[in-house]
Amino acid sequence: MGEEQHPRKRSRQHFEAEETRHISLIKSPRCETAKWYFSKEEIERFSPSRKDGIDLAKESFLRSSYCTFIQRLGMKLHVSQVIIGCAMVMCHRFYMRQSHAKNNWQTIATSSLFLACKAEDEPCQLSSVVVASYEIIYEWDPSASIRIHQTEYYHEFKEFILAGERLLLDTSAFQLLDVELPYKPLAAALNRVNAWPDLATASWNFVHDWLRTTLCLQYRPHVIATATVHLASTFQNGKVGSRRDWWLDFGVTTKLLKEVIQEMCMLIEVDRRRTMPPPPPPPPRREVAWAIPAPLKPPVHMSRGYPFHSYPLQSYRQPGIW
Repeated sequence: MGEEQHPRKRSRQHFEAEETRHISLIKSPRCETAKWYFSKEEIERFSPSRKDGIDLAKESFLRSSYCTFIQRLGMKLHVSQVIIGCAMVMCHRFYMRQSHAKNNWQTIATSSLFLACKAEDEPCQLSSVVVASYEIIYEWDPSASIRIHQTEYYHEFKEFILAGERLLLDTSAFQLLDVELPYKPLAAALNRVNAWPDLATASWNFVHDWLRTTLCLQYRPHVIATATVHLASTFQNGKVGSRRDWWLDFGVTTKLLKEVIQEMCMLIEVDRRRTMPPPPPPPPRREVAWAIPAPLKPPVHMSRGYPFHSYPLQSYRQPGIW
């Protein structure tokens, strides 16, 4: 008689059988080149999610959802904004290789934040990540904070997070660990142009917002940082740099600068329309009852018995008052 299976072994087999409910573990071809920058057409028309029937509007909504989730999770774990930005970029890159239809974005977002902590040498305990993520996902359930501390639920959700981490690394051929963010180039640009405090604050806020978009998939960090400083100074009607084409010192051509700023302005306009409150309803129409004079009857020819006019005269009515 063979040895009995250990209960932990059985739970592991159960996990492997049920794992596809949350995340696809089908091995994708490894990236032969570090091509992490794409054209706008590639992002909007040829992403893996588009091939699975997810349109651009739906994918944009999912992108905004996992960025908001990462921001909340990072704040709950008290990690730096660099970790949060790194995790967002990891998610953006992952979904340019994998489809939203096959990979749960909450699992991938949690795994990305856990992996970003390792990449930036700010380790965070896996147990803390598991509990915080579970509580945010199931925040509608009052018993979630108690349930996640039960061994069965905790180990199952932990395995999902670890599986997501393995898929992130396998999809990127371990190149996700090298993520460049616009923060360092932005700090260098602000110091070099002697930016005033308001300009610096506006530039940092812009960069935080750009990481939620596909700009980091289209342009390199120093390009985003330079264009951000120029855009922020334009909004504040200020002048930066010792010469007019100061951005050339950062390796950004005038043509490229205009292209990036145009993309940024489009993103600002889209966000403004999305967050703009609906117009207030019109005030109720109030009409005052006026005495309506009796319509004047046209004269009738006595011998014919019908009016001279071939159409009735229009009756007069006082217009209503709003």
